[in-house]
Amino acid sequence: MLRLPAALAAVAAGACLAPAAALGATSQPAPVDAARAEKVAAAVPKVAEIKREDPDATFSARRKPGGRWEVSMWSSGPKSRQVALVIVDARSAKVVEAWTGFQVAWSMARGYPGAFGRSVNSPWVWVSLSILFFLPFFDWRRPLRWLHLDLLLLLGFGVALAFFNDANLGISVPICGFLLAALLARLLAIGLRRRGREPPPLKLLFPWQWLLFIGLFLIGFRIALNMVDGNVIDVGYAGVIGADKLVHGNALYGAFPKDNGAGDTYGPLLYLAYVPFELIWPWHGTWDDLPAAHAAAAVFDLACVGALFMIGRRLKDNALGVILAYAWLAFPFTIYVTNSGSNDALPAALVLFALALHARPMARGALSMAAGMAKFAPLALLPLMATHGMRDGWLLRSTRWKRLALFALGALLVLGVAAAITFPTTTPATLWERTVGYQVGREAPFSVWGFYGGGWEIAQKVVQAATLIGAVAIAFVPRRDDLIGLAALAGAVLVAVELSATYWFYLYIVWFLGPALVAFLARPALSGVPVTRPRAQAPARSSRPAAAPGSG
Repeated sequence: MLRLPAALAAVAAGACLAPAAALGATSQPAPVDAARAEKVAAAVPKVAEIKREDPDATFSARRKPGGRWEVSMWSSGPKSRQVALVIVDARSAKVVEAWTGFQVAWSMARGYPGAFGRSVNSPWVWVSLSILFFLPFFDWRRPLRWLHLDLLLLLGFGVALAFFNDANLGISVPICGFLLAALLARLLAIGLRRRGREPPPLKLLFPWQWLLFIGLFLIGFRIALNMVDGNVIDVGYAGVIGADKLVHGNALYGAFPKDNGAGDTYGPLLYLAYVPFELIWPWHGTWDDLPAAHAAAAVFDLACVGALFMIGRRLKDNALGVILAYAWLAFPFTIYVTNSGSNDALPAALVLFALALHARPMARGALSMAAGMAKFAPLALLPLMATHGMRDGWLLRSTRWKRLALFALGALLVLGVAAAITFPTTTPATLWERTVGYQVGREAPFSVWGFYGGGWEIAQKVVQAATLIGAVAIAFVPRRDDLIGLAALAGAVLVAVELSATYWFYLYIVWFLGPALVAFLARPALSGVPVTRPRAQAPARSSRPAAAPGSG
């Protein structure tokens, strides 16, 4: 008797809940399977256009973690390749991402936020640094001066980066090509001009001591940001892996792990430079936080700051040293490199130290070769660096042969160190294949040559030939043979190498930045004493001696 009411109640409850359950079931979208994901992807306009041009193209879908389908479109024919990639949400069947062309293979070109530098790309950070970089050197009495143009050319890469971050390479790539060509022309004009009117004196908007305190703040800011919000891209990871191999006596080339299979493409001294950091923070075999890479990036960056200060002191005084170091710290792309955990400040630092020690042929040769044995682009500087200080017919005096011999000795000593750490575990053929051979065939859509494709092959070969011939010829042509001229032409050679390469990226800007800053800022600084603001100088009293030109 007691079970009947309970049964009736259960039936009644079920009758009441059934409509609600049915309503709930119909309100939930049907699960998206592979066939539906492919159908959604095929309806994307730019994918549909490819399908119309290639009716036999096929689709394949695979489920990805996070509730998404990754739908790939493959071209027909014997050499089938992926021509489209569409990400479809597995719950709503909405298209999350759709890529065609080079953006299928190059995730770097998709504008993913924070992939390089993370929060450095924030307009608040980038614009603030750009203002700090330009404002102290703006001369409001002479708004149309070359220095302003030079600094704006450097800052122009930030405009290109903004379009790159928006996945708009159609605008970013030609901007970078124009800026590189313009900088090449400016640096050649400075370095090849032996005589002529010097630029107007450098007039700071406020005392140079202010730049010292702002620069110290920027050092603390970039170190803190690197620790809190920095990441490590593949090039920094490669340095840690290579250092671990050197420490344990393993083969340096030809056996990198799968998560960084192309990481063995750099010179052996790059991996050697990471050894002290890897000994303190050992690699755990995975792409984790990599504190060794963070620390190395910070130290390489500070080495550039120190080298620029040395150059400024050698040219004039502490004021110019602070100015050059400050310009490096305020330029946004330097913290962009550091916060990406990249290794690109290492060759930049070695080139800058070679400039700072330009009067010592052996040190200049050793540092120039070391830069080339870290990343190969600085090898193009060897002819210029070898013949520095040999004007008026460089084969006429025995002292010039001595300078050449000392330069060659320094370069050969470093080359011997590179060989000693490489060839016990690596054959020359493997070294060539994994480094120069790999780099020569490397492609990327971030240069004009890679973006516009085969129609520019002849033009690129002309530029490459001109770069090769120019890097050698510049050692013999009449030129400005002081430190400023050497810096300007070193920057020009590095810019030309980058301009001629298919694989180019924004991280490489720091390679030529230091020499360019010396060429752009040291010339006007040597024309006069930096002051707090433009003003008329009071006449010197006859009873007191005039101040020395470098006393400011």
